[in-house]
Amino acid sequence: MTSTNGSFVSPQPNRTYKARIFEMVFSDKKELLELYNAVNGTHYDDPEDLVVNTLENAVYMSMRNDVSFIIDLRLNLYEHQSTYNPNLPLRFLMYAADIYSELTKDENLYGTKAIQIPTPRFVIFYNGEADHPDRKVLPLSALYTVPDEAPSLELTAVMLNINKGRNGRLMEACKTLKDYAEYTFRVRSYAKESPIEAAVERAITECIREGILSDFLSRNRAEAKKVSIYEYDEEKHIRQTREEGWEDGKQEGLREGKQEGIQQGIQQTKSEDIAKMMKALNMTADRAMEILEIPENEREEYLSKLPE
Repeated sequence: MTSTNGSFVSPQPNRTYKARIFEMVFSDKKELLELYNAVNGTHYDDPEDLVVNTLENAVYMSMRNDVSFIIDLRLNLYEHQSTYNPNLPLRFLMYAADIYSELTKDENLYGTKAIQIPTPRFVIFYNGEADHPDRKVLPLSALYTVPDEAPSLELTAVMLNINKGRNGRLMEACKTLKDYAEYTFRVRSYAKESPIEAAVERAITECIREGILSDFLSRNRAEAKKVSIYEYDEEKHIRQTREEGWEDGKQEGLREGKQEGIQQGIQQTKSEDIAKMMKALNMTADRAMEILEIPENEREEYLSKLPE
């Protein structure tokens, strides 16, 4: 919304989501500006130039973006993903529409004067375990049911792989991002040989000692540990449900010997997975379906099939 002095003020609904380490680290304007400069090759040095307007469940309970801000008359929407999600361009479109609605709510949209709006940029920071290139462009038009060589509505999001060892130039330009990649790498590596609690504690202790995200981890040690454990458990659960559960559904359909049976088996398994995630990870049905990449237009059907 717009205040009396013309500056943008973000909506202030209740926080009903769990924070992520990436969000926590880059909620600091100084760190966010460093990240912006690294991504865009710019050299801004005043964090107050940033006007943060991150959506926090402003319209839909299941909709929020990780980081949104305006600088140099550009609207930047950043998302962090540990699971590849091809639907992010559509979600970005919805986020941008909500922000533009707030920015122009007091303007005369029906007048003859053109209303100026900040130029959007959409960036996804990916650090999942599935292999993806350093840079990948995701167009909204890829989701259209009917391909169009010149779509009337297009939106392109850039996905940057921020795992350790990837996008070297970007990492060197933003030490905090490089440190984040190193910390995440250590947690995952240590979790393969120790319980996750011990793995996170070891990673935090080492990183503080070696100057890796040391200020952030020192100030937020307890919360960072809790969030890291939650994130790892969530990733592990998602991976298991996809690799095991959905394959079981497919095999059940194959035993029935028909395509319809395959689809029914997968749908039933997905419904069970949604319920398991809601219970095991204490999340809403919308959040579970978002993580499992179930399209918006199918979610009502899945809600009706959830086990009691």
